[in-house]
Amino acid sequence: MRKQGALAAGAAAVTVVLWASAFVAIRHVGEEISAGALSLGRLLIGSVLLGIFVFSRPRRWPARADWKYLLVCGLLWFGVYNVALNAAERHLDAGTTSMLVNTGPLLIALLAGMVLGEGFPRQLVIGSLVAFGGVVVIGLSSSHGGADAWGVMLCVVAAAAYAIGVVAQKPLLGRLPALEVTWLSCVIGAVACLPFGPTLLREVSDARPSTVWWVVFLGAFPTAIAFTTWAYALARTTAGRMGATTYLVPPITIFLGWLLLGESPVLPAYAGGLLCLGGVAISRYRRMPVTKVDSPDSKPLSKS
Repeated sequence: MRKQGALAAGAAAVTVVLWASAFVAIRHVGEEISAGALSLGRLLIGSVLLGIFVFSRPRRWPARADWKYLLVCGLLWFGVYNVALNAAERHLDAGTTSMLVNTGPLLIALLAGMVLGEGFPRQLVIGSLVAFGGVVVIGLSSSHGGADAWGVMLCVVAAAAYAIGVVAQKPLLGRLPALEVTWLSCVIGAVACLPFGPTLLREVSDARPSTVWWVVFLGAFPTAIAFTTWAYALARTTAGRMGATTYLVPPITIFLGWLLLGESPVLPAYAGGLLCLGGVAISRYRRMPVTKVDSPDSKPLSKS
């Protein structure tokens, strides 16, 4: 049981780092590839790579009742989320975008408590509020000192699509392998983005080779690998707890944005990052059970 928990934590860590890198890569690629085209390119690459692994092992086809959850997850999380996120990063820097999108875990915790019956554990509520406070601090101290209204709106749409997608995905993971759920959702999202196909072909043909490789990176790592490790970890914990873990994404994104894009956050952003980390720690804290140990001198009372 302890080994399984360690593997789930490791999978969550991989997801967090790769998703943080995606915000920076999207910001960079967005100079040459439009939002819809980038979404389609990323999802097509992810679908192909995931499909290779899915078809190399025995498969369990989803039941009819599973398809409604797959459609919600694929259309919203893989489709709407990607397009909205890519479009938002044409208006906002990577760090600010990650701050705004990662209000999603609060929506996940709320929806999971209502829809999945996970309830509202006190440490999850307190941790989410603390981490959300960190999100607000970093958002207010963004590198540009303000936020484009249209970009903020797109981030809200992305956060809502992300939250609903996670809650729809959770019931599937009890019946289907994480890899298969991720692949089917990715394929559904790619099909939904097919209208952007002509734009993708035109923009890729005009783009620099390095930009094309960044699109491949987004499809292979933050999509194929990170969404699979996310599903693996989600199957072994609650949606609320897993959602709170992604509060680690914004601080990492801000660091990578500063390192690779020259988007330097101001000093208060670091305080916000510490709040995010503290909130995650609180939300995942579990009190160790107290084991009663009998005193060696104590003896059972004999019957008189």
